Amino acid sequence: MIDGLLNHSRSLLSGVFFASAIALLSSCINDEKKVQAFFEKKLGVDEARQVESYMSQGGKMKAKLTAPLMLRYQDTLPRVEFPNTLHVDFYSDSLHQVESQVDAHFGKYIESQSKVFLRDSVRVFNIQGDTLHCQELWWDQTSAKFTTDKPVRIYRKDLILIGEGLSAPQDFKTFEIYHPTNSIIRVPANQFGE
Repeated sequence: MIDGLLNHSRSLLSGVFFASAIALLSSCINDEKKVQAFFEKKLGVDEARQVESYMSQGGKMKAKLTAPLMLRYQDTLPRVEFPNTLHVDFYSDSLHQVESQVDAHFGKYIESQSKVFLRDSVRVFNIQGDTLHCQELWWDQTSAKFTTDKPVRIYRKDLILIGEGLSAPQDFKTFEIYHPTNSIIRVPANQFGE
């Protein structure tokens, strides 16, 4: 009888141990997700709203950035992101003369490279009225240049230029399209005789 009770107790203990092990394993799976979520929240993300920021080079004011939301990440790649649009005014040597402007739906500034990546409905225009439209564009803060290897479309008063890839200075007074594919000459209707 004692042997039967011992065997029954052992089987009962084994069953309890097995059930506990399964419960422990399933709780570890849940805990692992919770731990991962906990560390994701602790990455060091600063948030700012209604941002107005001024950038200078060589002690001179060069740009003013405005954005409704800014997120600053302090992880393996420190960066600042603008997920809900941004607008930048680039100035000549004085704050009174805007040379060019940039609009995009998303922007990311990579601090270690001094580069800004812009995407989604990117638009650059200068004081002459020339306007660049593209989906992705890099701005190198050190060289003060825009570059892309993606399709571009440039609108001028008398011409539309279409191509792939571009390099242009920050003031957007000149530009080079790497692979032009098409151009459209605009001729005012009053240039044609009746």
